Amino acid sequence: MEARIDKWLWAARIFKTRSIAADACKNGRVTINGVNVKPSRPLKEGEIVDVRKPPVTYSFRVRKCIEQRVGAKLLPEIYENVTDPKQYEILEMSRISGFVDRARGTGRPTKKDRRQMDAFVDPTLFGFDFDDDDM
Repeated sequence: MEARIDKWLWAARIFKTRSIAADACKNGRVTINGVNVKPSRPLKEGEIVDVRKPPVTYSFRVRKCIEQRVGAKLLPEIYENVTDPKQYEILEMSRISGFVDRARGTGRPTKKDRRQMDAFVDPTLFGFDFDDDDM
């Protein structure tokens, strides 16, 4: 059995919408067995699909080709996650770094981010009160 890669990515809940899955294919963020694919490429059981969602590249082994969305509990029947554990370490490091390493174009910092940056820069927010006479 075969399925279109964009439909499979959507049905397997890897992308929220089919159009986002198709855009990922067009922009070279989806590969099958190491080869960039178009959204209409047929997918077969047993193939390895790599999906790049910066900063991580996820890898999935296709167990079942589907084009209709299924419940989250049925996902282990659809694919096997074969992502390298190092990718998850990269993801954890990016979560820890937080606002320090903001991606370009993500917009202005939120109020919470702003407070964290101010606390990092301004030591008086930590309770250290410096007077001009002390220096």
